[in-house]
Amino acid sequence: MRLSVMVLGLVCLSAVAIGIAAPALQDEDDVRGAFITSRPKDKPANSGSASTRPSRRRPKATTGSNNPNKPPDKTSSGKPGPSKPAPSPSEPSTPVNARRLGLGVTLFMRDSNGLAVRVDPDHVFRQGDRVRVLLETNTDGYLYIFNTTDDGPATMIYPDASLDEAGNYLQAHVPFEIPTSLAAEERLRWFAFDQVAGTEHLFFVFTREPLQGIPIDDDLIAFCRDSKCPVQPNEQVWAAVQKEMQQPFKTDKTTAFGKAETLSEQHAATRGLGLAKDDPQPSVVMMASSARATLVATLDLIHK
Repeated sequence: MRLSVMVLGLVCLSAVAIGIAAPALQDEDDVRGAFITSRPKDKPANSGSASTRPSRRRPKATTGSNNPNKPPDKTSSGKPGPSKPAPSPSEPSTPVNARRLGLGVTLFMRDSNGLAVRVDPDHVFRQGDRVRVLLETNTDGYLYIFNTTDDGPATMIYPDASLDEAGNYLQAHVPFEIPTSLAAEERLRWFAFDQVAGTEHLFFVFTREPLQGIPIDDDLIAFCRDSKCPVQPNEQVWAAVQKEMQQPFKTDKTTAFGKAETLSEQHAATRGLGLAKDDPQPSVVMMASSARATLVATLDLIHK
């Protein structure tokens, strides 16, 4: 199966999910409530300008903090000392009383009128169908998306050197759409299914800190400038991701499908505005069962 991705800069993205493959501990009553409770009660001010879109780049260090992203400490000679590597998924570094990581996914399908309407993740797609994914996290962190085809090697499809300045930092409850509805041409605003049937797998890796061994921001731009893209995670990184997949997480899936995307969702995704408690909720919510440093969710897309 091949999903024809008509999005500038995402030539590698051949699948968008969505049947959910999750370990045990599913469908707990508190999953959706725990995810939505961290949304603000009131809507943020709407500036009416797309210039408010947040930076996806790694936040700058705060002076005197214990932030692992800060510049390396200096030695007594005034020269930079050795910096500590960012924690990998197999070496969690979770703050005390940290919120459990949560990821919300809503799948939109283009209807006959060109509108984006919610579609069941278990929907079987056909040639010519077009879809878009809206992602929402419940806390700040870093999002990586990997794709495997026919049990082949994993390929990183986000972050992308040509999108968001190669950044992948998401703010809590500020939704992120793939592909963007702001693309200049209609054909670039959707993923399109071609004639080759099958099922592909999409891995969402949401972390509190950047993955060690995976370039982002300027490092990713430089990496791709040397014609090394797409990025394929090394064996150590991918083994750590696979290990995290074995960790249980909880899911909650709504039955409210067929409704069109709301203006509040559109504005939030395209202008960098946060969603409020009374805004539409994600179709699927996935939440770690404990306050771990990484959440890995596997989603499948069925194409016949």
